[in-house]
Formats: sequence, C-alpha cells, structure tokens
Amino acid sequence: MQKTAHDGRADDYRERLGPSLWILVSAAVAGPMAALVFAPIDTTVALVAGAIVGVLVVALLVAVSPRVEVAAGELRAGRAHIDVGFLGDPVPLTGEEARHARGVGLDPRAWHLLRGGIDGVVVVPVVDADDPVPAWVVSSRTPDRLAAAVRRAQVRRRTPSR
Repeated sequence: MQKTAHDGRADDYRERLGPSLWILVSAAVAGPMAALVFAPIDTTVALVAGAIVGVLVVALLVAVSPRVEVAAGELRAGRAHIDVGFLGDPVPLTGEEARHARGVGLDPRAWHLLRGGIDGVVVVPVVDADDPVPAWVVSSRTPDRLAAAVRRAQVRRRTPSR
C-alpha cells in the first residue's frame, strides 16, 4: 500500500511490504491444523481454537511487515534509516534485473530489506566515505515511485528553502 500524503507533501512515499495473498492463505491453514489438535477434546473448543490461531497468525504476519518510507529527508526501510544526502542515484529494477540484484549480484556488504513475493528492487548507492555499506537494496512493489521519491528528497535537500 502506497500513500503519497504525509504531512501534506506530495513527494513523500510510504509502502508496507506486506505478505502476498498466497502467503496469507497459507498461513491461515494453521487454523485448521490447530483445530485438529483440539478435535479429540471437544469440537466446539477445536473450532474456536482453530479460528483464533488462524486469525492470530495472519494478523501477526501483517503487523510485523516492514515499511519503506521517504519522508523528512530520510529513507527508512524497516527500522533502519539514512539521510538522503548520503545516497547516490537510486536504480529501480524489475524482472530479470531485480532477480539478479537479489541473487547472484547481491553485494554481501550492502544493507538489504528483501521480501519474497515482491518482484521490484531499488538499489541505492551510499556515497558517504565513512559508511562501510556500499548500497541499500530494498524490495518495492513500485520501484520507480520509490526511486523518484528518493530523487525528489535529494533535490529538496540540496535546494535552499525560500
């Protein structure tokens, strides 16, 4: 889910890297499995326990999903954040290029926020000489929009306010 209204600024970006529909459906199978455990005791208890477990597992997966955000001159990916002034030009990747960036081309020194089921990736080089991390590699459902938001934040950071 992307929203472009954060503090009323149209250039901010926010996305939650939630699980795909198939992951949620697969997680919901935990409910019937829990119900089978309680079935020998009582069918009513089994149904209630199964429903509670199914809902809790799905809710937990959604609640712990990381967010990617560009706001107030910072790129935030999960709990990590970096000022856009320390970042180079972001490169949005999709398809085969994104698969390569997530796999064979993945720099082990880079900072990663990768999620399965999300095809797009944005690779943002870190230009700070004191930072040992050469780049950030972040999953995104809309990598073009995320890269554009980072560029806009960089321009805003370099442009003096009036």
